[in-house]
Amino acid sequence: MSFHDREFKKPDFNRISDVIWEVPTSFKQGMRVPAQVFTTKKLLGEMDAHVFDQITNVATLPGIVRAAMCMPDGHSGYGFPIGGVAAMDIENGGVISPGGIGFDINCGMRLLRTDLTWKDVEPKLKQLVNLLYDRVPAGVGSAAFDDAAGFAKLSHGQFREMISSGAEWCVEKGYGWKEDLAVTEEEGNAEGADESRVSDKAVKRGLGQVGTLGSGNHYLEIQVVKKENIFDEEYAKKLGIFPGQVVVMFHCGSRGFGHQVATDYLQLFLSVMESKYGIKILDRELACAPFTSKEGQDYFAAMKCGINFSFANRQMIAHRIREAFAQIFGKDAEALGMRQIYDVAHNTAKLEEYEVDGKKKKLLIHRKGATRSLGPGNPNIPKAYRDIGQPVIIGGSMETGSYLLVGTKGAEEQTFGSTAHGAGRTMSRTRAIREIVGNTRDMPRDKARAIERRKVEELVINPMIKKGIYVKSVSYSGLAEEAGFAYKDIDEVIDATAKADISKPVVRLIPVGNVKG
Repeated sequence: MSFHDREFKKPDFNRISDVIWEVPTSFKQGMRVPAQVFTTKKLLGEMDAHVFDQITNVATLPGIVRAAMCMPDGHSGYGFPIGGVAAMDIENGGVISPGGIGFDINCGMRLLRTDLTWKDVEPKLKQLVNLLYDRVPAGVGSAAFDDAAGFAKLSHGQFREMISSGAEWCVEKGYGWKEDLAVTEEEGNAEGADESRVSDKAVKRGLGQVGTLGSGNHYLEIQVVKKENIFDEEYAKKLGIFPGQVVVMFHCGSRGFGHQVATDYLQLFLSVMESKYGIKILDRELACAPFTSKEGQDYFAAMKCGINFSFANRQMIAHRIREAFAQIFGKDAEALGMRQIYDVAHNTAKLEEYEVDGKKKKLLIHRKGATRSLGPGNPNIPKAYRDIGQPVIIGGSMETGSYLLVGTKGAEEQTFGSTAHGAGRTMSRTRAIREIVGNTRDMPRDKARAIERRKVEELVINPMIKKGIYVKSVSYSGLAEEAGFAYKDIDEVIDATAKADISKPVVRLIPVGNVKG
């Protein structure tokens, strides 16, 4: 029986508040700190017990402080649950674990505003979505391509330059605006990235993939702001949001490059973790090394290259989006007001300072499917937003909408400045396809594909059309995987983060057009 086939016992939680549930260290041998889940009672009841097994395993890692934490969108992942947060004391044996960051390093969200209204966009929506579909390659193995306005495949040397400086490299080459960097987390460049710590295999996997969405839950979405969905008019105005406005949100990460970086170092950590450092873990997916070790530092520097790839990837996609809008509306992107609101990561590990036991400490914060949520006044927030808090982008399913929020002091005090990153899945992608398509495994390929197409059109595409959402996807199975019923209620997730005071909702964004892998 494999690890993932085991049945997991749900713990008896200590209820700390309406939205904080704690598992004591007595639950599992080796737990160094409690595990905490930030969620409503309803969402807690819907969580897979595997989530609780994983987050209590995280609580056994060397150097962890205060608690292993899971956000309200939590669901099972590789090693850490998705939605997992763990802070490590680097001066006292704290480790770094690729399972606490994820294979899709710096998977994240970017939001662009426009001066356009729904009245302007509605007549041209299909034309716009079709052009975006053509300009931003999506799907498994998708690669950027050359055309009149395209982005040439990089040489190995150019690629290594790009992963050393991230979105800065793109802007210097003319793919974007300098002001984009000011409203990108880390200003689009993770300081300390070292391309010499990255394998040639990882580079080969990443070549040609900058400017691409990929597959899975990655998407590019045109959204509308409805007046009734603005929860704080003052904050919305400071973020550049107004009623009736059209905005563009997209979600993607480091593609095959980040996956290979994580794979390379997981294998290395498994080979040295116990033999060299005497670290024993409950799950090999939590392979780790002391942060201050050579292996730990090499991975940290390589991971930052993955962060930079993602920033560059989203920068290039933003450039292509601006080109598409300019072509459809006959004005340049600046005239259309296509400024970036923010770009935020949700698969990272970062050195940050927080108070632990009354003392300020430099900690390594693992966020795996969790968004940084810094409160007003924090110096790490762009000046334009410092008085309201860091912008937080939380994506929902392609049928339900997404949220723009701001960070809080409550998050800094309770969750090491972290909040949710999305709606969170209620079921696996395989199960979602099975729920829609049924079992076609033993059918001839052509027949199975015909059934898949008919079922997806009937149960996913047509209901989206009725809701006023035009979708363009590379594959029918990709749409089945991402059907709305496969995700938690995004409103419930946001309600949990607000009640826990780990992020403050500003506006709900309604989808009208979607490009998916």
